[in-house]
Amino acid sequence: MPRRNKGATLKWLDKRACWYIVWYDAGRERMRSTGTTDSGEAESALAEFIQERQRGQRPSGPRDPGDVPIAEALTLYGDEHAPTAKDPARIGYAISALLPYWAERTAGDITKETCRGYLRSRERKPGTVRRELGTLQAALNYMHSEGRLTRAPSVWLPPTPRGKDRWLTQSETAGLLNAARTGRSDVRLYLPLFVVIALYTGARKEAILSLRWNQVDLKKRRIHFDDGEEQTNKRKARQPIPPRLFTFLRLARKRGTDIGFVIHDKGAQVKDIGDSNNGSFGGACKRAGLASVTPHTLRHTCGTWMAQKGVPLWQIGGWLGHTDSRTTELYAHHHPDHLKDAMEAANRR
Repeated sequence: MPRRNKGATLKWLDKRACWYIVWYDAGRERMRSTGTTDSGEAESALAEFIQERQRGQRPSGPRDPGDVPIAEALTLYGDEHAPTAKDPARIGYAISALLPYWAERTAGDITKETCRGYLRSRERKPGTVRRELGTLQAALNYMHSEGRLTRAPSVWLPPTPRGKDRWLTQSETAGLLNAARTGRSDVRLYLPLFVVIALYTGARKEAILSLRWNQVDLKKRRIHFDDGEEQTNKRKARQPIPPRLFTFLRLARKRGTDIGFVIHDKGAQVKDIGDSNNGSFGGACKRAGLASVTPHTLRHTCGTWMAQKGVPLWQIGGWLGHTDSRTTELYAHHHPDHLKDAMEAANRR
């Protein structure tokens, strides 16, 4: 039975550190950020929201794409869906980028040509524009699924960019680790450990930063990157701990607690280490003279080194937690036996 609509109310969300307006529409809970931590300002935002709904600004029933401003679709998506998403900030960045070009257009104006026009206007890499236009498509799909749009127009997306083949050599790795150890005193403990874990396990940055000691079994020498969160297509792996990594973890365990974070700053979780341009990781890259290196490069380095040593591709995919064999095949050209059979067959002609 749909939940009885008791009207809009305010709710404080700790994980967002902000007041949200909460109401029910057709039995489903809806949320909209007030954008403030001040209770008085939140009350004013709630009053304004109630007045808007009483004025009936939102037409009932689904509308034709030509009657729906894209700005409305993006705002609706940002207000109602983004707060429940795993990375609301990323959605917010995409919406901010989309609005200058699309604000004066309707959903009916979306064509292959207008999407290409957006690509030209942004003057950004195709991969960035692809993610932004993907958010636009998601906003239209959401509005359609909510019964507010008769159909969701198809958004043209730039081709998927080719994956970067940047990986670190042994000497570059040594330089990065040395730079990580000689940085600011407050990052010397956790940054080298992060780099070592990433290189030996190939785990993603988010999985490493969220790793707790109760997921690391030093007796059985196993590490479990599944932290209990909702599973996505980016699967987290359970791995045996390589001997060299085990030495680092055994020493680091003395500075941790049973349920504390493996990567921490005086006990507090390190939520981000930056990239090649900023943060502690970026600082280490600059000191080491490394260009175009991000935390994800360490994951790619792990897979590349395995391929170069002749590890079968299916084992590399299992180690990295790939769910699609096509992703693992990107390492094939590093394998010493790559195209060996084809070469021998061609030589026999």
